[in-house]
Amino acid sequence: MSGVLIEVDWPAPANVVAGTTTRNATNDDLPPDLRFLNQVHGAAVVTSAQVREAAAALDADAVTGSEPGDCCAVRTADCLPVLFCSRGGERIGAAHAGWRGLAAGVLENTVAAMSGSAGDLLAWLGPAISQANFEVGEEVRAAFLEHDPAAGRHFDENPRGRWQADLYGLARQRLRACGVEAIYGGGWCTYGDEARFFSYRRAADAGRMVSFVALK
Repeated sequence: MSGVLIEVDWPAPANVVAGTTTRNATNDDLPPDLRFLNQVHGAAVVTSAQVREAAAALDADAVTGSEPGDCCAVRTADCLPVLFCSRGGERIGAAHAGWRGLAAGVLENTVAAMSGSAGDLLAWLGPAISQANFEVGEEVRAAFLEHDPAAGRHFDENPRGRWQADLYGLARQRLRACGVEAIYGGGWCTYGDEARFFSYRRAADAGRMVSFVALK
């Protein structure tokens, strides 16, 4: 890891380039001509070609690509960025998975949009808020349990009668359920590591990290 960029530690082929910026990064640390989504905490997925051709940022929370030069990127500051690529480097994707999008199926929709076998995909979980610092209400827990009661193991009740939610654990559960087994990354805390990461919960006017994956 450099001072401004976290390298993605997955066994991707050489034509796939990926990383996540820290709070010390500048635009010079990003791929050129990068265009972003208008992230709305939903589950819609668009293609890199649609992003390039759009007159304005598209309302979506995930993007996929399959052509040389495609770059998929999302911005986060506590929500979970998830990057994807196929083992052969033919397909890439990026998803913004806050709890709302995660519960709505943004990861499942991204996997489906990438076509091919889910078992052929690599997934990488970037910097997000840790369970220790992510307190949520019963409505959040209920949204996940309605989809799969086994999600309850990713929520710990705290002394205030609320819940500490594990975004990393919930994402891994969702990915494995739709056939993605090769899952890397995780283990950071954007809220706790102020020196490296922006955090919306720590400061509502915080900047954003950028997680990207590109095809050479």
